[in-house]
Amino acid sequence: MKLPVSTEWVLHCATTLAQLDPGASASAAQLAQYYDLPAAYLTKQLKALVRAGLLAATTGPRGGFRLARPASEITLLQIVEAVDGTSPPYECREIRQQGRGALSPEECRHTCVLAEKMADAHEAWRRSLAEVTLAGVLAALPPSAPSRTRLRLAGTA
Repeated sequence: MKLPVSTEWVLHCATTLAQLDPGASASAAQLAQYYDLPAAYLTKQLKALVRAGLLAATTGPRGGFRLARPASEITLLQIVEAVDGTSPPYECREIRQQGRGALSPEECRHTCVLAEKMADAHEAWRRSLAEVTLAGVLAALPPSAPSRTRLRLAGTA
């Protein structure tokens, strides 16, 4: 499975926002500069997280993005699906019923075994991401990471 590069962006940005002090926010421009990303496109991706209820956005000179709920309640699956959708990556087109090797309709009464296996793999991937929260990601970071992130994001380090 290959995800768009924007998936990496939003996962890192959400993790960065989770490292901020409670109630603090960061603008799309700050996050774009922090990761050297195109601000306009990043803003579009962050707005998808707002629509999904994962981030909250405020406007104005001190506005920006922040987590909409505790990091322990936001999973990696929720973030990925907010920007990439929920459609499975594999779609069986029943080519086993086409061409010189076509199987008869009687032989295709059950779901294709390859479609079943791909669906199983997709569900395993989803379950794995659903088990990881932003709080879990933060717990795996070095203890100095949040303060370093806050300083660098603010441009003071």
